[in-house]
Amino acid sequence: MIPVFIDYELYRKKIDTLNCCVIIPTYNNQQTIAQVITDVLKFTNNIIVVNDGATDSTPELIKTFTTIQIISYSPNRGKGIALRTGIKAALEKGYRYAITIDSDGQHFADDITVFIDKIEQEPDSLLIGARNLNQENMPKKNTFGNKFSNFWFMLFTGINLPDTQSGYRLYPIQKMKGMRYFTSKYEFEIEVSVKAAWSGIEVLPVSIKVFYAEAGKRISHFRPAKDFTRISLLNTYLFFPAMLWYKPIRLVKKLNVKTIKAVVKKYFLDSNESIMRKSLGVAFGVFMGIIPIWGFQFVSALIFAHFLKLNKAIVGLAAQISIPPMIPLLLYGSLKTGQWVLGREMSDTISTDLLTLDTIKQLIHEYLFSGKVLQHFYEYLLGSMLFATILAVVFGSMTYIVLRLTGERLLKPSNNS
Repeated sequence: MIPVFIDYELYRKKIDTLNCCVIIPTYNNQQTIAQVITDVLKFTNNIIVVNDGATDSTPELIKTFTTIQIISYSPNRGKGIALRTGIKAALEKGYRYAITIDSDGQHFADDITVFIDKIEQEPDSLLIGARNLNQENMPKKNTFGNKFSNFWFMLFTGINLPDTQSGYRLYPIQKMKGMRYFTSKYEFEIEVSVKAAWSGIEVLPVSIKVFYAEAGKRISHFRPAKDFTRISLLNTYLFFPAMLWYKPIRLVKKLNVKTIKAVVKKYFLDSNESIMRKSLGVAFGVFMGIIPIWGFQFVSALIFAHFLKLNKAIVGLAAQISIPPMIPLLLYGSLKTGQWVLGREMSDTISTDLLTLDTIKQLIHEYLFSGKVLQHFYEYLLGSMLFATILAVVFGSMTYIVLRLTGERLLKPSNNS
């Protein structure tokens, strides 16, 4: 490898100007931690080392560095807690950005220049170092785990990243202030990336170098079985808000008069499908968007549309009836329908002024926290199926009538064009 000249003084100034620090979480890394700190010190003294309950000579080694901040606790609590502790300390000191680098020696401190150059171009972004996962000595479990993580990250956020498990990152911590996390170990880096994307922070990859020692010399605290299980549980937890909140909101933000017209023209007017099949697509999409399979409505709608040979774009668009602003109305309509079928009445305090925030809160309190959850769930379950059927017929019929009456006329150019 050809040595590259680095103007360390220039980057020290840049790091100070950007108000950036470097966080180094460590646990039993006595063979590498001193060199990692030494290398980072070439770029900045703004270093926070988090000793995550190390039981080897790591605590003694880091104490020899007198210009850095050291945070220690015991027992070991996991990388996620160490990173959260470091970020909290960085926020308390008023830093705007924090670069995180692992202490096992796999990262090169001179790649700090890559992060600094990129953040100058893309302020307040979350930058994730992308490693070459095909290089020599790369553990096979890392390659599989990374592809697994990349898939779920793209599903949750719509962002395609090459390396979602890299620990070498730059966080815009001021922009992320107020975010809440529940993970404590390796899966934290996935949780924080997803939630940053959901909050509107741009998540970008930057190419970095990586060193992996031979298998017998490599030190890793990653436990494949336990940590993959934890990551899988995290993916399950993230799936529901992704499908119920983030993706619908993202779709709504993209919708405007121009895009709606384009969708209507392409799939409703220009399509060669019959008006009946288009109407059936709308009806089926509305039905799937209301039935009580929250979190799986959109995906299930597309799967069934494929087997039923319905237009998936039409079905998917109609299934978005369950976007967050509509959820209180759909829940209310389902409950009301279920109680009507069973001959029961809804509380008078809930039956009027539905669209106010106070009455929606009353509805949630009465039907989720009243001690009669099973009774109301039965009403909702029955009512939602019938309510979904009714609205499916209504929307399907309206689509058929509108397309039958105006479809051909809308396709013709107007006299003023």
